[in-house]
Amino acid sequence: MTARLHLAVDGPAAAPVLLLGSSLGTTGAMWGPQVPALARHFRVIRYDHLGHGRSAVPAGPYTMDLLGRELLRTLDDLDVPWVHYAGLSLGGMVGMWLAAHAPERVRRLALLCTSASLGPPGQWRARAATVRAGGLAAIADAVVARWFTPAFAAARPGVVAGYRAMLTATSPAGYAACCEAIATMDLRADLGRIGAPTLVVAGADDPATPVAHAREIVRRIPGARLAVVDAAAHLANVEQPGRVGRLLRDHLLPPDPVDEEPGDR
Repeated sequence: MTARLHLAVDGPAAAPVLLLGSSLGTTGAMWGPQVPALARHFRVIRYDHLGHGRSAVPAGPYTMDLLGRELLRTLDDLDVPWVHYAGLSLGGMVGMWLAAHAPERVRRLALLCTSASLGPPGQWRARAATVRAGGLAAIADAVVARWFTPAFAAARPGVVAGYRAMLTATSPAGYAACCEAIATMDLRADLGRIGAPTLVVAGADDPATPVAHAREIVRRIPGARLAVVDAAAHLANVEQPGRVGRLLRDHLLPPDPVDEEPGDR
């Protein structure tokens, strides 16, 4: 089967694999602030979701099941038996699906600025329709305003412009189909099946997936723990790269991981 997900790979070939999933409307380049440090310890694989970046844009509809199974097929093609996984927003949603439906494939899990159910469905279907009719430019300003705090946007306009350009370069059909996958998503009943040690990270100022959504995930995943990052909106890894990088490193590199198996506590 021809690979449909575009991958960017960094780090030593023999190191444990860390799979990074990006947000709706971005590519694996979103993780640029964290890659140099993480690639010292891991074989870092960043992927673009279906319909995003340089990945394929198959005809919809998309579902979380489709996005998750596409990722499993990619891991099979790479002959990667298990990974550590970190995902933000849509990437976190796919990560929850993966850890619940293929628990043997996820050793440690980090979920950033995400939600297990992000309704109401009508708002996502309306956004999909707007993007199909007018492209990503029709929603770009509103979306980017939720990605960054006003203080960061004022201080770092060039960074914000770069992420806006990433958004507007996304396929309208692919973005809309992923909106529809979020509209039908409800992973809450699946979370109790996740056995991988899980870190949930929330941006204190995130209007897209507020801290309450992170708390619900923590409540439903056995043993999960929460970290709230101050002065950060939805793309917390961009606004607070050092803080998020340290959280990921400390969670993914526990003191004694030698005997740990996928799903162990």
